[in-house]
Amino acid sequence: MNREQLHEFIAQSTRNESNICQITALRDGKTVYEDCWHGYSTEDAVHVASVTKSVMSLLTGIAIDKGLIKSIDDKVLDYFPEYQVKRGEKTIYDVTIRHLLTMRAPYKCKGDPWSKVCASEDWVKTSLDFLGGRKGLTDEFQYSTVCIHILSGILYKASGMITVDFANKYLFEPLGIRQHENYYAKSAEEHKAFTIEKTPKDHVWFADRDGLGTPGYGLCMSAKDMAKIGQMCLDNGNYKVEGRMFRGMQYGYLWWIIHPKSNVYAAIGNSGNVIYINPKENTVIALTAYFKPTVFDRIDFIEDKILPMLA
Repeated sequence: MNREQLHEFIAQSTRNESNICQITALRDGKTVYEDCWHGYSTEDAVHVASVTKSVMSLLTGIAIDKGLIKSIDDKVLDYFPEYQVKRGEKTIYDVTIRHLLTMRAPYKCKGDPWSKVCASEDWVKTSLDFLGGRKGLTDEFQYSTVCIHILSGILYKASGMITVDFANKYLFEPLGIRQHENYYAKSAEEHKAFTIEKTPKDHVWFADRDGLGTPGYGLCMSAKDMAKIGQMCLDNGNYKVEGRMFRGMQYGYLWWIIHPKSNVYAAIGNSGNVIYINPKENTVIALTAYFKPTVFDRIDFIEDKILPMLA
């Protein structure tokens, strides 16, 4: 499949690939492929869903590198001395930043308590209220989107900067990525519309009432932006990260480990938003897509269609 055929394949698709908006591919640090669909330009931003988690992981790493956070083994409550632990709760005292980053933090809930966290006045405190539980630290993988809002709270406590300002100064601006601003939803309906609408977005990061960006979703970027982040990781990243199995892939520090032996890893968001990093091929492929609930990831599509085309 050549480039023209790939463009038509996506443009005519009525199945999984029908919601793809942008693709940018870098090889040896240079752009080797770029294309857009559905009226998007290369500069437009898309809500990249859980790719946000992987960016939050990088921000946490930057904070550690700058000495703002001592270690991922810091206890979560060390950053919230004012938080009043509920009577009888003991597990929360032992939860660390590492537990949050590896999705091994225990919660007193099943699934993500979206309505309770997002309707509260203090999203960090409400997320802390769910942290812990009678089972203790079980090392069990429990994927969370809304409750890892605690990470934004930790970053703010450590740096004195809200999430988007920290990202702009220490990640986006150095990479030549356009400055982002906070986005605030005035209602539950507006919150939902933000996640599912198909039109291009501004370069924003969804935020709570205190201006803290949601670390589990809510970041809006272009494929070109994501490729720059992927290239940074390819140049400087540590590929041998700790992981846990989920949906047939390992997960470590808010990145998916696709092929452990060849160190291929990716940031993956709902609807098929992906930053795919292949060190062996010295290649980064970034793909954005508007909301489509039946699509989880596009790793097979990238490896079956895009990689061979680039070769």
